[in-house]
Amino acid sequence: MTLANRLLRAATKAEVKIATAESCTGGMIAAAITDIAGSSAVFDRGFVTYSNAAKQAMLGVRTDTLAQHGAVSEEVAHEMAEGALARSDTGLAVAVTGIAGPGGSEFKPEGRVCFALARTGQPTHVETLEFGAIGRANVRRATVEKALTLMLQALGTAP
Repeated sequence: MTLANRLLRAATKAEVKIATAESCTGGMIAAAITDIAGSSAVFDRGFVTYSNAAKQAMLGVRTDTLAQHGAVSEEVAHEMAEGALARSDTGLAVAVTGIAGPGGSEFKPEGRVCFALARTGQPTHVETLEFGAIGRANVRRATVEKALTLMLQALGTAP
C-alpha cells in the first residue's frame, strides 16, 4: 500500500481533512493524494505557490519574511502551512519549499527542502532536509514521500 493510500485511510479514520501548500513540488503532493479514488472524502485543496507573489497572495506569507529569510526557509514554510490551514476547510496542512535543482548556492544548496506541518490546535512543526544534489526529479520525489510521511505521523500512524 502506498503512503498516499495509508494517509487517506488514516485521515478518514481520524475525520481530518487535508490541504497542501507546495512550491518546489509544483502540486506533486496533491497529485499523489488525488491519484487515489475516493480522496475527495479527505482532500480539500492544494495550493501551488511557486512564485513569491503567489505565496503572499494565496497563503498570506509576509513580504518581510521573504525578504529576511528567503523563499527557501523554515520561516516561509511555517507561514505557508499556517496559511493553507487558515484558507481551507481542513485540520491538517503540509507545506514544502526548496531547491530541487539544478543549481543552488553556498548558503542554499541544491536538494535543500523546508517542510512545515500545521494542525488545528497544535504548534506548527518545521524541519529542513538536505537531500543533496541527487537530481531534480529525485529531490521532488523524496519531498513528496517526506511530506506524506509527516502527515501520517501527525495522524498517529507510523510510515
